[in-house]
Amino acid sequence: MNDIKAVLDNGPFFHGTKAELNIGDFLEPQHLSNYQDKKSNYIYFTATLDAAKWGAELATSQSKERIYIVEPLGDFENDPNLTDKKFPGNPTRSYRSKSPLKIIAELGSWARHTDEEINHMHTFLKKSREQGTAVIDD
Repeated sequence: MNDIKAVLDNGPFFHGTKAELNIGDFLEPQHLSNYQDKKSNYIYFTATLDAAKWGAELATSQSKERIYIVEPLGDFENDPNLTDKKFPGNPTRSYRSKSPLKIIAELGSWARHTDEEINHMHTFLKKSREQGTAVIDD
């Protein structure tokens, strides 16, 4: 295992999305972001199920919500969009990488956030976009 990965977190790691993928597929940067209208320079993932659920629930597609268990194939860093701006110390255990993530499994079932929580988050994100504060450091 790469020393940087061992220092940051040992996982397991998750990626929440609405993309239908297969075991063995790779998630890579330079695909359209779920949260901004551009290709992302990084692939984002987390070591907490709660953060992965948000990723799946807030993705813009109308497809089925999915959470994949992933393996980072290269160096990764703390996600500065959360650690520096919202949650000092990275309690969400959120990371990003310019290297691919390999899908090693899909969680078959998981409990969603409540509709009220999801609607509240959508409202918060919409307000942030309108105020120009939803800028993602990518």
